[in-house]
Amino acid sequence: MSEFTNHKAKRLQKLTTLFRAILVSENVKSLYHEYRGIINLCIPSDVVYLVDELVKENIPMPELKKGINKLLNLLHKPIADYPYTPPPANSYLGVLQENNRLMLEKLTALKPGIKALNQAPGDTAIKQQVIGQLHGLEPFSSYYFIKENLLFPVIEKHLPEFRCLSVMWSFHDDIRRNLKQAIALLESPDTDLATFNRCTGDFFFNMSAIRFREERILYPLVADTVPERELQALLSESLEIGFPFYQPEAPTQSSQPAEHTDGTLDLGSGQLSLEQIKLLFNHLPVDITFVDEHDKVQYFSTPKKRIFPRTKAIIGRDVHNCHPKESVHVVEKIVQAFRDGRRDVASFWITMKGERLLIQYFALRDEAGTYKGVVEVSQEITGIQQLSGEQRLLDWEDE
Repeated sequence: MSEFTNHKAKRLQKLTTLFRAILVSENVKSLYHEYRGIINLCIPSDVVYLVDELVKENIPMPELKKGINKLLNLLHKPIADYPYTPPPANSYLGVLQENNRLMLEKLTALKPGIKALNQAPGDTAIKQQVIGQLHGLEPFSSYYFIKENLLFPVIEKHLPEFRCLSVMWSFHDDIRRNLKQAIALLESPDTDLATFNRCTGDFFFNMSAIRFREERILYPLVADTVPERELQALLSESLEIGFPFYQPEAPTQSSQPAEHTDGTLDLGSGQLSLEQIKLLFNHLPVDITFVDEHDKVQYFSTPKKRIFPRTKAIIGRDVHNCHPKESVHVVEKIVQAFRDGRRDVASFWITMKGERLLIQYFALRDEAGTYKGVVEVSQEITGIQQLSGEQRLLDWEDE
């Protein structure tokens, strides 16, 4: 083990001891003097590795988060003083931090209104102003969604000590819940101001704290660990979700699938082999038939139970010849409306042999909006129509 690794292991061991002391201490400030040596030696990445170890110990999340907040309060100065280079403005992490900056502006602008509301609780104009400002923070939920569903999976792929992400996700949930509750309290005729202040205090602290932890702890480690090309590749999907306050220009990229040397096909949102594509289509609980822009049938799926039988003889056949004369005019009307751009969906539902069927046609268009054909999707929905209430738990019997 190298000398550097030895030093790191010793720091983490001492930080773990400090964390355990925090969990049982009534006076956390008193711990600063006792542990000042390790506190001053701490570097940002230590926090990621420490939290990873703590998560593996299965400490209850509320207790873990409370302890982490206290620990990072003690470590704030050495982390803030650690050499730091902000990411380039046009980089993926730079875009995230710009959204963070604008979030903090909105959060800061909210403070005077809350203070005024506490001084004049009955002032409806102030209340409406604060409600509007709170609603103005709601779009920031998309920032957390982007992190959880796009950035976190990439981090998990490259950083073995990724378990701190689950703690950060839990803080996201706290913020969303507290913001929602604060709005509901203020929109209520009888606002419980004490509870409102507690909610706003919680999400003020958490939003500011998460921003600091991202920009000074997590993102620098991500920049050193995750290849830049992989981070930049997240930009297009993030733009599809929508950043909350700052939207960069969309990158230009080819929409054509690329075949890889391992035989898989890059579908934009993942890579699949030909065998996987066939299995995927044939296990969907629907019948699929694809007709290209020249009105020729090019594909149909083969699930275990097809609603409308198909044979390979249909491939290459003109779709107009695949329907009885009495109904072909309906098909022609649908295709023409799709081709002209007047419609994108046509839906029908019928009963056949005691089963309720939903038959839908969807226009296919490329990124330029050019008509590329139609896909017919048929589904047996008898059971779906009979659903009621909710089922949130697995109802399998123990085997």
